[in-house]
Amino acid sequence: MVTGSQEQEFGQPGAMGGPQGPRQRQQELPLRILVPTQFVGAIIGKEGLTIKNITKQTQSKVDIHRKENAGATEKAITIHSSKEGCSQACRMILEIMEKEANDTKIVEEVPLKILAHNSLVGRLIGKEGRNLKKIEQDTGTKITISALQDLTVYNQERTITVRGGVDECCKAEVEIMKKLREAHENDVASVNQQTNMMAGLNLSALGIFSSGMSVLPPASGLRGSLSTPANYSPLLGPSIMGGLYGVPSSGALSLQQAGGEQEVVYLFIPTPAVGALIGKKGQHIKELAHFAGASIKIAAPESPDEPERMVIITGPPEAQFKAQGRIYGKLKEENFFTAKEEVKLEAHIKVPSTAAGRVIGKGGKTVNELQNLTSAEVIVPRDQTPDENDDVFVKIIGHFFASQTAQRKIREIVQQVKQQERKHQQMPQTPSEQSN
Repeated sequence: MVTGSQEQEFGQPGAMGGPQGPRQRQQELPLRILVPTQFVGAIIGKEGLTIKNITKQTQSKVDIHRKENAGATEKAITIHSSKEGCSQACRMILEIMEKEANDTKIVEEVPLKILAHNSLVGRLIGKEGRNLKKIEQDTGTKITISALQDLTVYNQERTITVRGGVDECCKAEVEIMKKLREAHENDVASVNQQTNMMAGLNLSALGIFSSGMSVLPPASGLRGSLSTPANYSPLLGPSIMGGLYGVPSSGALSLQQAGGEQEVVYLFIPTPAVGALIGKKGQHIKELAHFAGASIKIAAPESPDEPERMVIITGPPEAQFKAQGRIYGKLKEENFFTAKEEVKLEAHIKVPSTAAGRVIGKGGKTVNELQNLTSAEVIVPRDQTPDENDDVFVKIIGHFFASQTAQRKIREIVQQVKQQERKHQQMPQTPSEQSN
């Protein structure tokens, strides 16, 4: 989304709720739609009267990006308002376009095209496309989503095309935006919790992904601990935010507090992705190791048809965060996951066998809470034989932030167990014990 002289803004000074306007604008996910360029004039109207009428009736602020993508057949419109205001403005714009299409006979149909950041689209689609199918059935529309391959470094939005009558399209808009807003709100809460958990860590400075992919939709801002500077270079991958519920800041382990302690993580990636991760003559993996400050090795396959390969990452917590983040981003960037898939990987970490029970908790309570908090799947395989260091494996399966949160929380539990063991060993004997 561009600002200033490159876009036209129409709206009421108090449309966003008076003095609270900017703050509300940051929280609310705006509705972004694509309209045929030839209809922009009709939407604005003579001397801007039509668009002014829309903004007044719907109490919204409308940005028409006329000068963006010169020569493009479609232009983006961003609507900032309440849920109801966005829907009302959308209906009015659709009705104007339908009338214009009927009058001019330029096009046969004018579908509703909603723009959504790729990080939100997976949750709109739902498992096996169930969410989208239900919206189609409930609203009598046909919905398609642009291919993942159409994304570029500069454009991380997918186009959701809704075909049907104006009424049907408007019903679909309500349901689609409901899903997108839910995903967006979860992401905002998660990023705030994540930055609290990893105190002092500047996520926007980390550069953990190799291509420009933003944390959240470009028109949104974040309250609280993570601000988005005006010259923000988007870094975090498009799908890693899906379903993350960060560990609360109370008792959470800061990456900086964890210091320089070396950690080993075994991350499993699809075998076909190995070449892309290594790069030509090993260039990419060398750059990644240097960037993250970690040792990164790819284990030899156990069999020729092994579907996954193990990547062994050794380094302190911040290096783990950077290295794993870049690997997740690389897999998405290289299209090793389809348009309907979120990047979800399996990671193994070793914990002392004495701490494994604490990770599980009484009756599985701790591990269940951990899974609910992080949205990662956490598995402590039973009947493991500890290795020579008396360690056992814990498996973590999830999106990047979900996996990171689970890893940090598990390591925090291990640290607590170690501290208790040290205290117990150092505890002085009582007089009664000495007399015995």
